[in-house]
Amino acid sequence: MDGVLAAVYDEFGRTWAHGTSPLYEEWAIGIGADPELLALISALPPGKRQPNLIFASARHEGAPLAPYPQWREWMLAHWPAVVRTALSHTTQTNEVGRCATLLPVLSRIDGPVALLEVGTAAGLCLYPDHYSYRYTTPSGIRSLDPSPGPSEVVLPCRIDTDAAVPAGLPEVVWRRGIDLNPLDLTDAEAVSWLAELVWPGPDHDGRASRLRAAAEYVRADPPAIIRGDLLEELPDAAAESPADATLVVFHSAVVLYLDDDARQRFLTLIDGLAARIGRRVVWLSNETLDTMREFRHRVPAGLDTGQRFVQTVDGRPVALAGQHGAVYETAPFAASGIFP
Repeated sequence: MDGVLAAVYDEFGRTWAHGTSPLYEEWAIGIGADPELLALISALPPGKRQPNLIFASARHEGAPLAPYPQWREWMLAHWPAVVRTALSHTTQTNEVGRCATLLPVLSRIDGPVALLEVGTAAGLCLYPDHYSYRYTTPSGIRSLDPSPGPSEVVLPCRIDTDAAVPAGLPEVVWRRGIDLNPLDLTDAEAVSWLAELVWPGPDHDGRASRLRAAAEYVRADPPAIIRGDLLEELPDAAAESPADATLVVFHSAVVLYLDDDARQRFLTLIDGLAARIGRRVVWLSNETLDTMREFRHRVPAGLDTGQRFVQTVDGRPVALAGQHGAVYETAPFAASGIFP
């Protein structure tokens, strides 16, 4: 049995899916102790073994949302079909809800901003200024809508302090995305795949409907998305941004797909980007603490970061952000000074 892969699935179930997606928790823990399924998954290329991809591929092929014994039986009977989907698709969780955790930082940047998202998938997170937000704060519900009026895409988020709630929406004057495999929102199958990447469970019931509503909105005015490797395309794409706007390079759950060498190259590229293009650049990152190991020493010792990203601004931790955008916690980083 592949011990490393078993640990990956067991951790996914016990840490990431626990308490939020009971079915995925059961499936992942089950696989972690199942030599037969682990052997099948181990035969896939390394980049195709992730729980999210395997589970979504199974659902795409018609797997029942059933307890592990029944689901396992289906998997063994339909494994070739699951493999075909896994090999032809990627884990592009274009979670529009993450805009609710990007907005507290974006709204505090003076002047117009230019948005450049790496790992953008279909580009749904490039429109934070077009969605409506409902922040649950210690003092009650705070609503934020675009100036034309409430959007059909309403993003809820629990935030731990009133001071971090955005006062308004940013002035976005330019948007670009970079992705190895951009998704075409006019392709119904591509939108369905994005919906299948949404986890089952009560905490996720609204995510698929919000995703489809955002896809419908963005399809009418899609952003420019560059197909290619972020390490190769980022400098030229950044240089095309307006010189009189602050360029914000942002990403969520992207760096974990880079190997150690590529991650170091990305960090070096980001560090020198402002000097390279001759304008102000803000780097806004939502990644797990294990992914961004370089910044562990800046996170309070013993802080529980389970099921959340450590959000950093120019490499400085400022908040814990829920992986799907439903929670934003600034208290552990009160000394950052970004939310007075």
